[in-house]
Amino acid sequence: MSQAVPLQIAGRSIGSDHPPFVICELSGNHNGDLGRALAMIDAAAETGADAIKIQTYTADTITLDVDRPEFRIQGGLWDGRTLHDLYREAQTPYEWHPALFERAAQRGVILFSSPFDETAVDLLSSLEAPAYKIASFEAVDLPLIRYAAARGRPLIISTGMANETEIAAARDAAFQGGAGGVILLHCVSSYPASFADANLRTLPDMAGRFGCPVGLSDHTPGTAASVAAVALGACVIEKHFTLARSDGGPDAAFSLEPAEFSALVRDCRDAWTGLGRAHYDLLGSEAGNIQFRRSLYVTADVAAGAPLTRANLRSVRPGNGLPPEALEEFLGRLATRDLRRGEPLSRDMVVDSISGTPIR
Repeated sequence: MSQAVPLQIAGRSIGSDHPPFVICELSGNHNGDLGRALAMIDAAAETGADAIKIQTYTADTITLDVDRPEFRIQGGLWDGRTLHDLYREAQTPYEWHPALFERAAQRGVILFSSPFDETAVDLLSSLEAPAYKIASFEAVDLPLIRYAAARGRPLIISTGMANETEIAAARDAAFQGGAGGVILLHCVSSYPASFADANLRTLPDMAGRFGCPVGLSDHTPGTAASVAAVALGACVIEKHFTLARSDGGPDAAFSLEPAEFSALVRDCRDAWTGLGRAHYDLLGSEAGNIQFRRSLYVTADVAAGAPLTRANLRSVRPGNGLPPEALEEFLGRLATRDLRRGEPLSRDMVVDSISGTPIR
């Protein structure tokens, strides 16, 4: 099953024929402060990102307040914390959502979210979210995918930890549920992710294997992986954002600050522009420099009747003389007149050393 029509999010076309769609992920870096969340939307809009994404859940809709071993994180940034404690800190309260959507509209930037249960989908639907993002950990929740897909909007599905069968099942559930298109994001569900684990060559394989536009949900440091992903065909780039890493926050350690995110947007778009098309023709921008190609020039004075040798003829820039490949043909020929150092070689300047006839 594949895309039936060109995919759009809020009027923006998504695909290899269009610049990459760059998503600024706010996650929980608002640190529980609505004012900071609104300021993040303002700052994100200034970076030139195409869209801003939030996450729609409460600690109680995403997990249970239970202190059993399986509910406690071991290792990584959040070592020792319970899931409920982490998500209570990181949640974007439902009551904030209207204000966040309104601020994004005022700033002229697309806002959508990741729903984590049906109540989240219902809230986002009431706010006319133009797309839904399915997080990697929810990619196996096919009922949730179908419920979100039934709104008829595009679904962006992160594929961290998912195998081929699970990815295909998520894609099929989205289409069967009525999604207005599916985008698959290659993702490494490690925070932060290492470049050694990025495996960006998965992107073109994923596009061919699953018949959907593909992108990258990037948890690596910096911008290099995102730019490389665009070169490999990523149509969507998602990266976490913070006002300042020093302010802390659940995802601050692997988030970009405003200036860095602006550079990400610029570099991803430049990378896409640089892909261009396959061609071997002279470009208009090159035409003025073709004169500086190499050609044959007299490099030392030559008296009339004297032979041309490697001591007085060679290939140099610019390109006003005969082509360099003619060098062997003219070595030993006799000058028809006095030749001066710096003259471009032409055929009327020499004759055959034996017959004395002009060189044609």
